[in-house]
Amino acid sequence: MEHQRDLPAAVLFDMDGTLVDSEHLWLQAEVDVMTSLGARWTAADQAHCLGGPLERVAAYMSERSGGSASAQAVGEVLLDTIESHMRTNALRWRPGAIDVINECLRLDVPRVLVTASWSRLVNALIDRITQEFGQHPFSAVIAGDDVRNSKPHPEPYVMAAAAVGCQPISCLAIEDSPTGVASAIAAGCGVIAVPHLAPVDDVVRGVSNVQVVSSLDGRSLADLWSMLA
Repeated sequence: MEHQRDLPAAVLFDMDGTLVDSEHLWLQAEVDVMTSLGARWTAADQAHCLGGPLERVAAYMSERSGGSASAQAVGEVLLDTIESHMRTNALRWRPGAIDVINECLRLDVPRVLVTASWSRLVNALIDRITQEFGQHPFSAVIAGDDVRNSKPHPEPYVMAAAAVGCQPISCLAIEDSPTGVASAIAAGCGVIAVPHLAPVDDVVRGVSNVQVVSSLDGRSLADLWSMLA
């Protein structure tokens, strides 16, 4: 893929597991909901559901509970539970994430949050993130309920690029989950994968527009973009 400049036209950030370490909150919320249904929830179950979207997670939880509650009912309770956890627990940043956002702000590179989480959960975290930066740090937000087809479909990243007037090929997407990485690759973005709770090997094998790194810590925006040249 050819780059027209030293920096991407925009940076498209996943949220959970990429910018903020909220996966422990999701795990606690999922355990709470499943316990209320008289069922167990393990780390393996969480890894299976990593990257969402909510509909898939709720359907899986309903199935794992023996169908004692419908997927819709499970989804509603899960939303209430995780929102409560997000608003009351301390915000944990992934290594290097704050530095990359700050560099984008300093260089005036558009920033889009692209997440499978629903808007109410995004808003809960945005409130906390805004406190950290003293301003809303994103140019646009694409949430799970803003699209017809959530990750791993390319629609979220295609929509994110369009939201800031860019083509996906000129954008840098930063993701942690196999589902999210697959979405960004399919959209045609340059992708930096930062695996967190699940490996992305199967998704990135043989793909040219993606590089895998262990952390964003100590990496400049130009460094990340040049890795995809």
